[in-house]
Amino acid sequence: MGEIKKITEDMMKFRDERDWKQFHNHKDVALSLVLEASEVLEHFQWKSPEEVVRHGQECKDEIADELADVAWYLFELAHDLNIDLPDAIARKTKKNAEKYPVEKCKGRHTKYNKL
Repeated sequence: MGEIKKITEDMMKFRDERDWKQFHNHKDVALSLVLEASEVLEHFQWKSPEEVVRHGQECKDEIADELADVAWYLFELAHDLNIDLPDAIARKTKKNAEKYPVEKCKGRHTKYNKL
């Protein structure tokens, strides 16, 4: 938890030193999050399962940069909305455990309302 807080503080310092907060409203940060996630997906578009594995290995650094961009906007949005991300993840994991009990869903990809 402390590491995420430190990373987020460093990111906000970077943003604020450049006076970019004025451009980073919730909508635009959320939009940027989706756009960056699409850039991750673009790495795997139109590839066979075998090509996906190979590309993931060969382009690991490029994919890491895209994932970092996704994390950047995710952490920034959580920060600006005063959301404790580790706490939110823990709460969501608990909700998912209730929706997807092991005995009903292990090894299945069925949505919770169809189990």
